[in-house]
Amino acid sequence: MARRSRIFYVWTMNSFAQPFPNRSAAGIQLARAIQQRAMPTPSLVLALPRGGVPVAYEVARTLHAPLDVMPVRKIGMPGNPEFAIGAMAGRTVVREANPATQVTTRVFEELVRKERAELRRRERTYRRGLPPLNLRGMSVLLVDDGLATGCTMLAAVREARRLKAATVVAAAPVTSGNAEALVCAEADDVVTLHIAVDLSSVGEWYDDFEQVGDSEVCELLYGSGLAETSSA
Repeated sequence: MARRSRIFYVWTMNSFAQPFPNRSAAGIQLARAIQQRAMPTPSLVLALPRGGVPVAYEVARTLHAPLDVMPVRKIGMPGNPEFAIGAMAGRTVVREANPATQVTTRVFEELVRKERAELRRRERTYRRGLPPLNLRGMSVLLVDDGLATGCTMLAAVREARRLKAATVVAAAPVTSGNAEALVCAEADDVVTLHIAVDLSSVGEWYDDFEQVGDSEVCELLYGSGLAETSSA
């Protein structure tokens, strides 16, 4: 893919900044940063569930943009599922290049098959039987609650490209330096509030980082009036 020209916005690189009270507060701050960039209102805000949904809700509400989800799924290391060795979104699968994350091709493909079942369940639950996303020609803003490895966001960026989005911008309240660089290489733009020097866990940047459940995701999507049926 041809390299695109892009502008990167970073509010601060201070690793001693105060954590966010919760995802909603982070989303409000992120929305303000996007407004300060004077970016055009996106055709669609796409949340990466589950944790990205409360953040994206506040972004979409502030920008007066429609909201939908791009279901994604982390692929975890066998025996240590919190340690990402890949991610998937739609038909797109990303595999971590770090040697420390390597497993055999057979094992990785088996993990993909297992996680794809959960990805399909999320698609059914969050998009309520709607046809697949149709992003052709759209300006898409992908939002998550934080990027540790960047692998999940990269899968979402590539899936948006596959679906022919005209512009793909990634946004998250906090990222690691490695994740920001990884996503910057393929997104048209990246908006973040903090690049953390040592980001071992996104949760350490939140006072309240309770797990987001399916019911909360659906309530924010369909109880808000922001939900967008951007389907074929």
